[in-house]
Amino acid sequence: AARLFAWFGFLSMFAYSAQALILEPFAGVAFGMTPGESTQLSGMHHGGVLAGMVATALLGARRGQLRQWAAAGCALSALAYVALVATPLGGSRGVLTLVVVALGAANGMFAIGSIGSMMALTGDAGDGRAGLRLGVFGAAQALAYAVGTMTGAAGVDLARSLLASAVRGYQAVFLAEALLFVGAAWLALRSASRERGTAVFRRRAELLPAVLQP
Repeated sequence: AARLFAWFGFLSMFAYSAQALILEPFAGVAFGMTPGESTQLSGMHHGGVLAGMVATALLGARRGQLRQWAAAGCALSALAYVALVATPLGGSRGVLTLVVVALGAANGMFAIGSIGSMMALTGDAGDGRAGLRLGVFGAAQALAYAVGTMTGAAGVDLARSLLASAVRGYQAVFLAEALLFVGAAWLALRSASRERGTAVFRRRAELLPAVLQP
């Protein structure tokens, strides 16, 4: 479960960070926004992240598992990226703003779910390796953020040269991010099911000596 969750942290953070340097240029290229307007759009994204984090923290305490919230946030992020790819077809800045806010909210949902899951998974085992697991999770996310940021920007240049279109270059990277978030959602659910299966096996193993006693 810990290994799967480390891969989830890497993949989800890679997908999230890949748009860090390209969202504002995309708004300028596809919608003709000025640097000031695209910066405001980025601020709307961050506001959506905050709203998603607060909402998930309140709702997650009442129902569902944290890793299920993380998986849901990743799935919704993937849908938001697909919608972001389609925004140039309508050319509406209002629609673009709504999609970016929705993307931020989905990102905030996955962030709270993954952070909470990471802290729970770090200390639940009680085997004295909490610090090691926390270090692995943190290193996976830090590495993914660094590599994802560079890859997203380089991917736009590569896709733009191959597709002979600046807008299509951004769209190709956003679609790739959507696929990465789908994979991250699957890993989050897999790590949760693996942990539940391990916990059930341990409980049965603990009960076995009592069952076998005459």
